[in-house]
Amino acid sequence: MRFDDISIEPTRITFWGPRTALEVRSPVPGVLRLRHAPALSHSAPAHRELLPKQSWSVVEHAELPLSLRREQEGAVVVVVAEGLSLEVTLATGAWRLRDGSGRELGQCESFSSEVMPDYPVTRFRSRLALHTPPDEAWLGFGEKVGSLDKRGMHFTFWNTDVVPHHPDTDPLYQSIPFSIGLREGVAWGVFLDESWRMEADVAAEDPSTLLWESAGPELDTYLIAGPMPADVVRRYTALTGRMPLPPLWSLGAQQSRWGYENAREIRSVLQGYRAHKIPLDVIYLDIDYMEGYKVWTWDRTRYPDPAGLAREAAAQGVRVVTIIDPGVKQEPGYRVYDEALANDYLVRNDRGSVLVGEVWPKPAVFPDFTRESVRAWWGQQHRAFLDVGISGFWNDMNEPACFKVINGDETFGVIGTRSLDKGRVEGPTLPHDARHGDKRHLEVHNVYAIGMARGAYEGLRALAPERRPFILTRAGSSGIQRYAAVWSGDNSSYWAHLELSVSMLLGLGLAGVSFVGSDVPGFLGRPTGELLVRWTQAGVFYPLFRNHSAKGTPYKEPWRFGEPYLSIAREWFERRYRLMPTLYSLMHESSQEGLPALRPLVMYSPGDAEALRMDDAFFFGRDLLVAPVARQGRTHRHVYLPEGRWLPFFNLGQSGGEVIEGRQHVLAEAPLDTVPMWLRAGGALALTEPALHTTTANWAHLTWHIHAAPRVEARLYEDAGEGYGASRLTRLTGTWADGRFVLERTTEGELLPARETETLCVYALSEPREVLGAREHRFVDGVLLVEVEAGWTRLEVKL
Repeated sequence: MRFDDISIEPTRITFWGPRTALEVRSPVPGVLRLRHAPALSHSAPAHRELLPKQSWSVVEHAELPLSLRREQEGAVVVVVAEGLSLEVTLATGAWRLRDGSGRELGQCESFSSEVMPDYPVTRFRSRLALHTPPDEAWLGFGEKVGSLDKRGMHFTFWNTDVVPHHPDTDPLYQSIPFSIGLREGVAWGVFLDESWRMEADVAAEDPSTLLWESAGPELDTYLIAGPMPADVVRRYTALTGRMPLPPLWSLGAQQSRWGYENAREIRSVLQGYRAHKIPLDVIYLDIDYMEGYKVWTWDRTRYPDPAGLAREAAAQGVRVVTIIDPGVKQEPGYRVYDEALANDYLVRNDRGSVLVGEVWPKPAVFPDFTRESVRAWWGQQHRAFLDVGISGFWNDMNEPACFKVINGDETFGVIGTRSLDKGRVEGPTLPHDARHGDKRHLEVHNVYAIGMARGAYEGLRALAPERRPFILTRAGSSGIQRYAAVWSGDNSSYWAHLELSVSMLLGLGLAGVSFVGSDVPGFLGRPTGELLVRWTQAGVFYPLFRNHSAKGTPYKEPWRFGEPYLSIAREWFERRYRLMPTLYSLMHESSQEGLPALRPLVMYSPGDAEALRMDDAFFFGRDLLVAPVARQGRTHRHVYLPEGRWLPFFNLGQSGGEVIEGRQHVLAEAPLDTVPMWLRAGGALALTEPALHTTTANWAHLTWHIHAAPRVEARLYEDAGEGYGASRLTRLTGTWADGRFVLERTTEGELLPARETETLCVYALSEPREVLGAREHRFVDGVLLVEVEAGWTRLEVKL
């Protein structure tokens, strides 16, 4: 591997060698794109032209200028971009990456590719070997099992329907080949923009090497500067796109079950929530609503009046979301099948015939979502459901799952051939040689779900431009956040799955997917009342908060568990709605900056090894540290508090403890009704009153909880909660010096407030001598309680 020639253009530099090519570009500041394109045999010359490549993950960007200089008498060429530089050794093809200050971030030891002729589909083996020092942690990788630091693990990126899965199962439903390296407090990112089946060996086989391997002919690699983990996430989401702000109602409590048999049972569940005074915003209809599992149909015996059901739910403040599967029943006379067949919208087998398989519908065919025309057609299918009042759509089985291929091809080309009865390591799906236009399934399997989600999203934007789409997907790949929320698939009612949900959702958040959740209290299995409560407490902080269960398992709505579990669960549902101003603001921040609502402790303490190990606690935003209990029978919780000063704020209220200095371990009391939490000094949390369902994000009641410090920062985003109308962004800043604590408030936007006053609860101050800018104030039990006008701009506290 060596380079003999260089072509230089203002925004592209390409290195050419006898059997390889390396193209360097910079799409956004602090990001370099390295397109490794080795020749496929030792005798073949390098490609003299790198053809344009379609990306499902990366959004379009203007290319930034590059410069080049030579060092070591021309043996090393340095490509310089904004915030990064790449040192390429011509004799070996190896490269080193440095940030803008000259600090080394990473280095490539080798890259290679080989062709592997095989029947029925030719495969490749392209490899990129990155050197990783022994003290370098690796975070991210999307929806993966294990601790936060994935060093020492091996992953496969191949969207897989796995039921049941376990704490060591891999692969799962999402394939996001993005990781964050972290060493000596400095972070950097590596993203492989490849849709092919991939693997990553994270210093497992060779403790000094992170090895990426793709079944495709090249490795399109993006190198991303930090230095903080949050900087890497911001740049990665600038590259792959950010989530749109969801409708407020989708952040409310959600209820689902595979096995609600008819509309009467749906009404009973709604009545149960309201009778027990438990908040609820969303009810799901699983596959039981369809006629013979035919997508885009209604079983008129079970659901005779969908529009009437949707109206009844809406009258109680509840939206209806329906499941949508990609498998289309092969039945002449069924409109969806007839249209797909007539317009050649379907995936075909290697012989050119329509591929026929079995999922819930038997037999079934599969739309080819890699084509724009198919996505547009699929998007239009949502019209009839919108017309009867359906508010959101739940994409399932979209890995795509296929239980069996029945058109003469009984094998699933899972790196070779594997019959369904030989195991489900990578799940039953379409054969590798299935045809999606001019591409094979091996290449586009991982982007099938994002194509389906994109079709739905673009269709909903066209059909209902005044509304924000809500789409929930099981499968996905890099960039899925642009179109859909994600839940962690078919989990089980195990304590281990509750604990695992935290690290999995943190991993998805680091990979740009902020709108995430895990089924509460486990889709499969039989939870106890204790597990229901503990999982509900954690779920209150998931951006997607859904109770879900499987047919054949007990009903898992909160009232099914009796007391004291019902009362405790109800209190936590209410806390979810109290949190809504902060959660909604965090989702707005995600839509603007790409940072997730759930953040690992190491995000803000990257040099702290103890924070790195803490993968069963998280930050809700920047300043609220949450430590849910995920072990059976536990009434205490061990937590590490990183650098800073921490106010005990258990159950979203001051819990009477003293402010604690960080960088120490604590043992907190956590009886069944309690979740330990701490508010960082300088942080502020906006809460409102609980409600049975959401209405607007222009809050009629608002209380700020502020932990006073020399520097305070917070923000609040408000709008109607739906649509694209007027909004208001409030910024809260504070200083504490020379015996004065000063808070200042500024706003942007045209939305007028729905409240006349706000309440401020300020902690960690001594009793004041004077408070300026308040309507009234009290100092009670060490807390300064202040009432201010809704349009207040300044509060001064003299101590």
